[in-house]
Amino acid sequence: MPVPRRRHCSARRKRGRTHKQLTPVSGIDKCLKCGEPRLPHRVCPSCGDYKGRFYGKVDAVK
Repeated sequence: MPVPRRRHCSARRKRGRTHKQLTPVSGIDKCLKCGEPRLPHRVCPSCGDYKGRFYGKVDAVK
């Protein structure tokens, strides 16, 4: 199996790992039922509504 002749520099190594960094949340939507801010494609934490259906109250993560 071939072996690299030289090591890659740290800048080149880090360039390959840039896609693994966390990205900030792209946007926050408003709940259509109560108007509270919520993450997109998630159940509303205040009223438990998602796409017009009630899925129950969401407890806060400890």
